[in-house]
Amino acid sequence: MEENLASLSIEDVEEEAFKVPSDLLESEDEYALCLVGKFLTSTVIHFLAMRNTLADLWHPLGGISITDLGEKRICFRFYTEVDLNRVLEGCPWFFNGHLLLLRRLDKGEDPLHVPLELASFWVQIHNLPAGLMSEGMAKQFGKFIGQFIKYDSKLLITGRKQYMRIKAAFPINTVKTEEKD
Repeated sequence: MEENLASLSIEDVEEEAFKVPSDLLESEDEYALCLVGKFLTSTVIHFLAMRNTLADLWHPLGGISITDLGEKRICFRFYTEVDLNRVLEGCPWFFNGHLLLLRRLDKGEDPLHVPLELASFWVQIHNLPAGLMSEGMAKQFGKFIGQFIKYDSKLLITGRKQYMRIKAAFPINTVKTEEKD
């Protein structure tokens, strides 16, 4: 063991940290691979704590930049499509008990004017007859309770048909009401 330790050396040169490839940074669209978000709360969110918590929680392989855009809007810039999709698939996200509304930015959209009024949740529907456990019925249920996003067909493959899982988006009323003195 002493021989192994003797061969170790300490250099004054540090290794370079992981850097995002320059071709990803120089995208023609400033908001490519970006999500814009807003917390559903009237209280102040501590930006640094939120940024560190979500970056640690999401742990994107390609990295992430989280920027306060003002007007209670936050830009989450990812550097790989996989990381962005993983975060969207994991919705809903919360910080300190406050719901984070997220929306992917399309090319040319202004992140300060993108409507943030939908929150997606997984919903379970129990006690359905076997004949109603189909994707067509899932879409109808999804449209009835909100906006249908997707159906969890893994339950059919594994043979566990005790309930149906649907991911749907629900409108969130984000209109401010006047506070009374």
